[in-house]
Amino acid sequence: MTQTEDRAGTRQPGQLVEMSWDPITRIVGNLGIYTKIDFANREVVECHSTSSIFRGYSVFMKGKDPRDAGFITSRICGICGDNHTTCSNYAQQMAYGIKPPMLAEHIVNLGEAAEYMFDHTIFQDNLVFVDFCEAMVKATNPGVLARAERTDAPRGEIHGYRTIADIMRAFNPFEGEVYKEALKVSRLTREMFCKMEGRHVHPSTLYPGGVGTVPTPTLFTDYLSGLMKTLDFIKQAVAMNDDVFDFFYEALPGYEEVGRRRVLLGCWGAFQDPEVCDYRYETMNDWGKAMFVTPGIVVDGELVTNNLVDINLGMRIMLGSSYYEDWANEEPFVTHDPLGNPVDMRHPWNQTTVPVPQKRKLDDKYSWVMSPRWYHQQSDQHLALDTGGGPLARLWSTALSGLVDTPYVKATGNSVRITLPRSEKLPEQTLEWKIPRWSNTIERDRARPYFVAYAAAMAFDFVEKAMGLVRAGEVKTFENFEVPDEAIGCGFHEAVRGVLSHHLVIKDKKIANYHPYPPTPWNASPRDSFGTPGPYEDAVQGQPIFEENGPDDFKGVDIMRTVRSFDPCLPCGVHMYLGKGKEITTMHTPTYGAGNG
Repeated sequence: MTQTEDRAGTRQPGQLVEMSWDPITRIVGNLGIYTKIDFANREVVECHSTSSIFRGYSVFMKGKDPRDAGFITSRICGICGDNHTTCSNYAQQMAYGIKPPMLAEHIVNLGEAAEYMFDHTIFQDNLVFVDFCEAMVKATNPGVLARAERTDAPRGEIHGYRTIADIMRAFNPFEGEVYKEALKVSRLTREMFCKMEGRHVHPSTLYPGGVGTVPTPTLFTDYLSGLMKTLDFIKQAVAMNDDVFDFFYEALPGYEEVGRRRVLLGCWGAFQDPEVCDYRYETMNDWGKAMFVTPGIVVDGELVTNNLVDINLGMRIMLGSSYYEDWANEEPFVTHDPLGNPVDMRHPWNQTTVPVPQKRKLDDKYSWVMSPRWYHQQSDQHLALDTGGGPLARLWSTALSGLVDTPYVKATGNSVRITLPRSEKLPEQTLEWKIPRWSNTIERDRARPYFVAYAAAMAFDFVEKAMGLVRAGEVKTFENFEVPDEAIGCGFHEAVRGVLSHHLVIKDKKIANYHPYPPTPWNASPRDSFGTPGPYEDAVQGQPIFEENGPDDFKGVDIMRTVRSFDPCLPCGVHMYLGKGKEITTMHTPTYGAGNG
């Protein structure tokens, strides 16, 4: 027996059982989740997030022609490669001092909007909702399913299902109506993407300086036709998600604690406004705030900054529990940014990646993922920001900033209003995502269908502007440039699952240093050098267990829901070791909370 503590500091004696899920995903590193669970008190008391694959892009990018960076870094991921290409091009355009033609920017925005719609749909409806479908709920919470059978779906007039259980059945893998319809919508949105960026997922028509896409009127009308065909599904998906997630709060009092952590959200912004954006570092604050998804850092529900210069300078790459040698005593690549601000040695511009393979020890070094943190000067803390799976941070930052104001999307200061036009079955709708009370599993998942609607709404705006330019004869899509002898650049974008930045240093017309930072290291980071757990670890650690099964038949569904709510790249292969677990008989004092250094 061990004496343990809960978040409130009081706990009865209970046994801790070790349980692990490894691997959860084989994309961008094998993700493993290692936990210690107190079944007597129904709580996860400790969590470690591990990655067992070293990628090394920052190593072999050195010496390459910088113009190849977008094509190479696209291969970082087989899911969101286009986001990497786009972000790399943003960084290169800053380094080369070029601004693509306006039509090219609209084409990139249209491609990225289709990518968000594609990826979020296939992830939410074909992967996330496997954990909320009838078959899973029956296996883990039969009492909840029985209640769902008796509970009318409040938004049935929109999505067409009578009870909550009917929605859950529609999510059943391979057989459910929504599961199968989501696959069709994903195919359609992928085709829309390919019209703009040539190939999915590694674009063939995106370059620094513009695009190679031929901007015919038919190109945009075909895209618009596909967009219209998605609208009924998007409207119904928002309604179904709201019904199911509201039901879980009602059926399982206290479920808001599952996956809840301190509100520490980061968004780097998406959808450039070509009327404002010139890619110059000196004006980055201005064009960053003009993005149609507003960048920002949200701490305890408050907007700390939406200035991309501040966001860039605050980035710190910590080592802590990861398998790398420190570079703190090396010569920096960049001492000051173009505005004269000092650049920290732990900024990605100055990072040197020296891998040190070793045996995994959960009490020491245990992951190939480094620990990105954002330094908050006012509190002198290195914050373990998370992306909320992407949509939660994007919507929260945009809502608080109150800067986006288009015919289709408006940020109000405490919400985001999304207007979708009339579709085949449903009338025009204005959806409103409101800032929630918590940053938890349910709200990360709830935000995702709202952001699909957001991306669709903005796509209407982009396609109208693109068609206007084509009708006016403004069809230029590329701007020539020269690679400078020396330069630095940084690109800020949103990969599907969250913040994405590329940091580039050029010397002698070659890449001297290059570091891409996608959402995976932000979300999946291990404990840093201050002992602060990463977001997966923090969200799982301390959460209650609502599954009705005991240790002998434990599925870990609440743990899986939490990890998957962050969209840990694409968990296309789920392999679980369940068994009966391993009882721990040593003393253990867990660490809870955000632990910000």
